Amino acid sequence: MNKNLLYTFLLFSFLAIPFKKIMAQKTDTIYHVNKNVLTGDLKSLAYGVVAWKMDGMGTISLEEIKINTIISKKLFEIKLKNDAVYFGSLEASDTFRTVYIVTKQDKKLVNISDIVEIYPIKSSFWLKLSGDFSLGFNYSKGSDIGNLAYSGNINFRKKKAYFELAWDGNNTYQSDTLGSRKTDVTLAWQRLFKEGWSSQLSVGFNQNSELGLKERWGMNLMGLKDLSYNNWNRLYAGTGINLTHEIPYGGISEQNDVAGIFQIVWRVYKYNTPKIWVDSDISYLPYFTDSGRHRAVFNLNPKINLLSDNFKVGLKFYYTYDSKPPADAASTNDYGINFQLSYSLH
Repeated sequence: MNKNLLYTFLLFSFLAIPFKKIMAQKTDTIYHVNKNVLTGDLKSLAYGVVAWKMDGMGTISLEEIKINTIISKKLFEIKLKNDAVYFGSLEASDTFRTVYIVTKQDKKLVNISDIVEIYPIKSSFWLKLSGDFSLGFNYSKGSDIGNLAYSGNINFRKKKAYFELAWDGNNTYQSDTLGSRKTDVTLAWQRLFKEGWSSQLSVGFNQNSELGLKERWGMNLMGLKDLSYNNWNRLYAGTGINLTHEIPYGGISEQNDVAGIFQIVWRVYKYNTPKIWVDSDISYLPYFTDSGRHRAVFNLNPKINLLSDNFKVGLKFYYTYDSKPPADAASTNDYGINFQLSYSLH
């Protein structure tokens, strides 16, 4: 009997540890400019919109301009318009539309409108993940041509570091035969420095039958600079070195090259209904080892929300140009546009 009592006591003591942790968790609080009070879980703030999880309502979006102040004891990575980055919690302020950032060293009063990013620093690997998944399909019976497009990304965030796995594919089928294939896969790592500067190392795989490219394996080393970052857009530019190994179709000799790379990325968000997201980027690569060769890549992806911010519909347009593609290439350029349905994780 004594053993049974002992086992029971140990079992309840073990179960009480996570229960106490759960009970000890502080509920986040947002004070609305109209003096309403919201309690829940602050998931993130980006592009002027707070992702806020509430019991019974799920995750909702709240515009930053409607927030007076915030309380949260959790640890966040907080980025301001002036490119300053803080790691701390949030404490309410009596001054209209301000909040205290509480770090280990001090407590700083900032304007809500000066905050461009808030991301929780989470201990769980899975909670650090976020991403988007898109799928599109077109088919015409008259031509017996079908087109399957898919794209997405998975992001992993740590202190001052950001990892992203991104993929994009566009395949055309005719009479059960693969007519053309375009595939891009990239794994990138960004490291944040001061004053809006960051570095990026990325490795990638490309395939494009229209340009005669069976395989291209590449690596980019770049420096990035934020040109504009506020509650409705982020515009940044980068430059660096590109190393590639290419395998063309048709048994043509493989080729190693070194090129420069110049890139501009612009992401825009409009939070008034209907909510609109626009992601665009353009890259230009002049070759050092293949005289006269240069490549350009352009992507444009506008989306609007569907029922909730997790589901979106939109278009994906791409254009690729190569001044000296392999000899068996059908063209020097390739482009396409697809309708896509997207889902956002976290």
